[in-house]
Amino acid sequence: MNRFFPNDLGLTKESKPATRYTVKANEEIYTLLDFKNKQEAEFAVRGQKDKPKKLELTDAKGNVIWSQAAYCFLKEYEKAPDTANPSLWENTKNNHAYGLFEVCDRIYQVRGYDMANLTVIKGDTGWIVFDPLMSVECSHAAMQLIGKNLGSYPVKAVIISHPHVDHFGGILGVMREKQRADDSLSLTEQIASGKIPIIVPESFEKHAIEENVYAGKAMSRRANYQYGVLLEPGVKGKLAQGIGMGQSTGTVSYLSPTYEIRETGEVITVDGVEMEFQMTPGTEAPAEMNTWFPQFKALWVAENCTATLHNLYTLRGAQVRDGAAWASYLTETIIRYGSKAEVTFQSHNWPHWGNAEINDYLVNTAAVYKYINDQTLTYINQGYTSDEISNMIKLPSELEKIWYTRQYYGTVAHDSKAVYQKYMGWYDANPVNLNPLMPTDSAKKWVEYMGDVDKALLKAKADYEDGQYQWVAEVTNTIVFAYPENEAARLLCADALEQLGYQAESGPWRNAYLTAALELRFGNCAADAKVAKSNGDIIRKMTAHMLFDYMGILLNKQALEDCDFVMNVILPDVDEQYMLRIKNGVVLVYDDTLSDEADVSITCPKNALFYIVTNDQDNMAKAIHIEGDTKLVTLLAENMNQVPVMGTVPFNIIEP
Repeated sequence: MNRFFPNDLGLTKESKPATRYTVKANEEIYTLLDFKNKQEAEFAVRGQKDKPKKLELTDAKGNVIWSQAAYCFLKEYEKAPDTANPSLWENTKNNHAYGLFEVCDRIYQVRGYDMANLTVIKGDTGWIVFDPLMSVECSHAAMQLIGKNLGSYPVKAVIISHPHVDHFGGILGVMREKQRADDSLSLTEQIASGKIPIIVPESFEKHAIEENVYAGKAMSRRANYQYGVLLEPGVKGKLAQGIGMGQSTGTVSYLSPTYEIRETGEVITVDGVEMEFQMTPGTEAPAEMNTWFPQFKALWVAENCTATLHNLYTLRGAQVRDGAAWASYLTETIIRYGSKAEVTFQSHNWPHWGNAEINDYLVNTAAVYKYINDQTLTYINQGYTSDEISNMIKLPSELEKIWYTRQYYGTVAHDSKAVYQKYMGWYDANPVNLNPLMPTDSAKKWVEYMGDVDKALLKAKADYEDGQYQWVAEVTNTIVFAYPENEAARLLCADALEQLGYQAESGPWRNAYLTAALELRFGNCAADAKVAKSNGDIIRKMTAHMLFDYMGILLNKQALEDCDFVMNVILPDVDEQYMLRIKNGVVLVYDDTLSDEADVSITCPKNALFYIVTNDQDNMAKAIHIEGDTKLVTLLAENMNQVPVMGTVPFNIIEP
């Protein structure tokens, strides 16, 4: 079956140079885009006030958790190397512009200190902070840079535009927990108290917890691919992500918000700064909001406009986003603020200045999302499937040439798949695909039908030499799923994916291709991933109902499939009560009710439920009062074992 060894086909584990086909594909980008147009590059450095000569941040143990120094190789090239898409190379250079920048009078940003931007607005006596980055160490360093150049002033409020971790995880770098305002007070009272209100869009906490906990383990592993966590920066490695250089790997913190914005048009004043909010739910995040500063004619567009095509579907995994709603909210932004705005600024990348430029920026961004939504639906109604549409759809030529809507983060292809998923789901209407075989079983049958793996590899090697990298990746990965020990198939698949990575304009696509190549060559590398570390605050903020839903995810349902019992749960500290029915391994939650015939009842503080989740029998005995059949509580706790609560799950991705 496997006569060939890798060296018979000239295959090695080393990274390869760009082939002539990759060189040609990348050279063609120069004919598509106007590289003499330097507006985005000029905006990326405009208003720069200060930057350290070398930016490399470390944690308390001295580990590097963020580095712009790692990208110093960018200065060594007058034009993009053959192993990088020239458009992505330009975006990487722009994202390498780091330091303190003035947006306009009294509005400043620290950019390039994490994947997102930290923004401050100077009030009468202090700072209003927008989106305090992902890691505590990064936001602390950003505030130090601000203090050094602009003076030391107290933080008067923190405003978080949406519930993605790169926008709130660094909050303990800009304030201490004891400074948090009392959320039982009105906003006016919070401000008057001298404490710091944390202002967010409606349902912020719910979405922050659900995204980071329910599917968090899978997202974390898949993020290894999306963000290039396992790759080194370099001309053959990691470049920018379209919205920054990547994720920092410091400490992730969390503080619950103290006030929610619920309606578009709500106006608040903090420390003499007037802010009007526009709600934009279902755009880049399920809960998100723009902010208008009338005193400065400045428009904060959160992550709704980011100088790149964004994701309607995120490769690490997330709920799909609504392209039509995204466009609609941007047109609403134009109606409300377009005639007045003199500068737009946002949570990633750089601002845009000038009223005419701003209106073009907003309308072109809206048009791109609306086009992807509408053209996908056109194709859907013509009978095309998701894979067909993603290969067919292309932006109108004028929209395609705009630098700030290029595919550095999202892509037209995978965004069209998000639209398909939103309206049609996973099924393409072909009954053959209703319940396909397991990938490994299917792969083994395909290899059997090939007749001879070595002949298939010979053909694949010839197709590789002909530049057919997508096909080579598909056929060799099929062999890998049938026979993961086939080294020739692994290395040829890696070489094909590597060339696809060199050609990719999207940073996440480049990362995914190159990470897959890495793991095909050297095996699963998840154990080597350097990721941000949660301090556990966000998990502790889960509501009781969220905890019960989380139990249902962690539970070994097969072990309890013959069980049917009722548990009353009384939580005096939050004044809540619940009835749980464990029905054949399913956890059913009944809010605000108790059963008169419960098999067991427990009374405890809400966070003592974590002792059940983690099967901490000693603390369960101390903190949970049990009446009835104690064995049922033990049974439940002992079977919370399907997903580890702490740590990662290093499952395979590019191989079975």
